[in-house]
Amino acid sequence: MADYQIETKCVQGGYTPGNGEPRQIPIIQSTTFKYATSEEMGKLFDLEASGYFYSRLQNPTCDHVAAKIAEMEGGSAGMLTSSGQAANFFAIFNIASCGDHIVSSTSIYGGTFNLISVTLAKMGIETTFVDPDCTDEELEAAFRPNTKLVFGETIANPALTVLDIERFAKAAHAHGVPLIIDNTFATPVNCRPIEWGADIVTHSTTKYMDGHGACVGGAIVDSGKFDWMAHADKFPGLTTPDESYHGITYAEKFGIGGAFITKCTAQLMRDFGCTQSPQSAFILNLGLESLHVRMPRHCENGQAVAEFLQSHPKVAYVNYCGLPGDKYHALAEKYLPNGSCGVVSFGVKGGRKAAETFMKHLKLAAIETHVADARTCCLNPATSTHRQMTDEQLIAAGVPAELIRMSCGLENKEDLIADIAQALDAI
Repeated sequence: MADYQIETKCVQGGYTPGNGEPRQIPIIQSTTFKYATSEEMGKLFDLEASGYFYSRLQNPTCDHVAAKIAEMEGGSAGMLTSSGQAANFFAIFNIASCGDHIVSSTSIYGGTFNLISVTLAKMGIETTFVDPDCTDEELEAAFRPNTKLVFGETIANPALTVLDIERFAKAAHAHGVPLIIDNTFATPVNCRPIEWGADIVTHSTTKYMDGHGACVGGAIVDSGKFDWMAHADKFPGLTTPDESYHGITYAEKFGIGGAFITKCTAQLMRDFGCTQSPQSAFILNLGLESLHVRMPRHCENGQAVAEFLQSHPKVAYVNYCGLPGDKYHALAEKYLPNGSCGVVSFGVKGGRKAAETFMKHLKLAAIETHVADARTCCLNPATSTHRQMTDEQLIAAGVPAELIRMSCGLENKEDLIADIAQALDAI
């Protein structure tokens, strides 16, 4: 499918049925797979043959969908995980371990920030966080001899900053390490980070890829372009024998295009078991088939809502890179020329009380701790996810009391604007 456009890959990527086989990806709802001899199964355990023996590691349904996402991103291989958090953990832990160091943008999803700053720190992995708008000198100063990777998000959740992928990739490669990009909000329909130098791409497929709030999941895609053997001393897990798999050296046996995902599956999925169910993968694939149709509408609605909010007297500020005056508009024109996403964040005048009033009067937009699906949803962090913080602490965290995050769904944009207008009138 390499020569096809993204729309075709969304619909037909990852699975080509043979004569008389199911047209839709089949759900292989089985934990185990039968073999005629122990020798045949032994080859699978030795990684000498491809196939399936236990769905904790691999399942045909999941592999078809992972292959589709890899094709959409322009990568060499992919895998599904149980959640976006699991995808980011696996992607990082596959190449960084106790005693190592990573560089990360500060502007990332709060759950991922906690994963990196707290949980990975407990595992002995240190992190230097850099502002996405830092100078080249500040970015360079963040690296150490034991740095193993750089991490960032195409469009940060919920800050909506746009990362200069090409600049961060150049810095990472100058130090012989890969760039990992979480591309959840943009999706490969609007941005393919590998084309800008990213080496590994992750997704919370729970969001736009599923698109209907139906199943939690994650995905990892390897670009197949980072030469692990060229930096063998930095990545011994990939470039030296793995005694838990009979001394296999992944980078030698599976090459530049297969080493990362094979190790991630054979080691991490084996030991942590964060697998996506075949049923969830099937539902995810249904969402992928319409992703190229849905994303333009999400962006159209997000743009219309942002423009309306920008002109409203009760709105203090709007964050949306599609607005010409937005701080990240120039980067968006470079990396996201066809649109960014449907998520808009804004502040209402009057602080916490005004935000509470606005939220209370919404009719179409549901109050949910979710984003990026067909139905418009809204959240005021100060009265929900960050409720325990004072107004001063909220400002320090970048989510002031008046901040509202709205994820514009697929409804009519005039209906969305009318709903927002009447809720603002109530303040």
